[in-house]
Amino acid sequence: MKTGERARLEAYFARTAWEFAPSLVPSSLLVTRLAPERLPFVRVVGTVSRLRGVLPEPASGSGAASGAGDREAKREAERLFAVDELSRERFADPGTVLTYLETRAAGEPVVLLDAGGCFAPSLDVLCERFSGTVLGVVEDSDSGHRRYAAREKLPCPVVSVARSPLREPEEFLLGQSVVSAAEALLRGWRETPGARPALVLGFGRLGGSVASALRARGARVTVYDTDPERRAQALAQEYAVVADRAAALETAALVVCASGVLALRGEDFRVLPDGAFVTSVTGPAEAPDLSGLPDDYSRYTATRHVTRYEADDHYFYLHDAGAAVGVTRGAGVDPYPVLAQAETLAALRTLADGRPTRALHEVPPADRRKIAALWLHYYSER
Repeated sequence: MKTGERARLEAYFARTAWEFAPSLVPSSLLVTRLAPERLPFVRVVGTVSRLRGVLPEPASGSGAASGAGDREAKREAERLFAVDELSRERFADPGTVLTYLETRAAGEPVVLLDAGGCFAPSLDVLCERFSGTVLGVVEDSDSGHRRYAAREKLPCPVVSVARSPLREPEEFLLGQSVVSAAEALLRGWRETPGARPALVLGFGRLGGSVASALRARGARVTVYDTDPERRAQALAQEYAVVADRAAALETAALVVCASGVLALRGEDFRVLPDGAFVTSVTGPAEAPDLSGLPDDYSRYTATRHVTRYEADDHYFYLHDAGAAVGVTRGAGVDPYPVLAQAETLAALRTLADGRPTRALHEVPPADRRKIAALWLHYYSER
């Protein structure tokens, strides 16, 4: 990160922390990706709360450079905070999670800053048996939002920033970026997305952006979503829409996973046409699961970011092992994610000071407007 970018980001977060600092400072646990551009956010969480533990999400992409940057970010975070392993298998056991919480914040009021619903399976036990107080959860991802929303009753308040309007700029650019990445790779094979029938799995904001970018490049786009309302929206926008995902996979030469949930399993890949190219725009937990892929498939490196899976009678390509493609930043830092990061701070204050009811909430619109105004002051307006 360049010196000027870092200074602007730190000034933005310093002002945001001043605006949304809770009067009763809680402890916190933070689930986040530890990348260089995320470190200022991690530090500001430690400013407005007693940050007792950082749980790094798996990296969203591949490549030696980004991997080295993430490792250095982790080392820097470890100099300031406790950094612990995030294992979704381990966090599925409520007793283990309770022990972890007691180790880090026994007897303290705690806000859980979640991503992907990591704390959802153990939340009842944490609220009932923790020696301190679970003030609530802030959820950052759409998949986690769905996990908490599916609960009939919540044992504590949950404030979701996953579907905030402040996420729209980032999600729009992310959808465009995944198509640009696929286009660059396909051009290396003297192809373009427009030459392949495309299937977009999921038609939320990310999926809609992907579909739009593919259509702009001349692709024949088909949309699948489990939600009939979203299928109706796609149809209204003149995309081909299918209700039978398996049948759609049989003719899809380019598949983009944008559903926010596990979209493809090993057995699904078998029905893809030869040479199909699969990529993803959602998080690591929702990346395609290859564990069910038949044993007769071998894997080869096709290019730096593409793996070829081949059996005697079938082959397909997987981009970055199914990990999500990030926003193409060039030499700079993408400024849009800091909108949602600031909203996380506002949500933390809501839980610490406002003590909302045991239900699913969003950040008040007045706080979102304040965040947008601050962001414009630092990143746009002159």
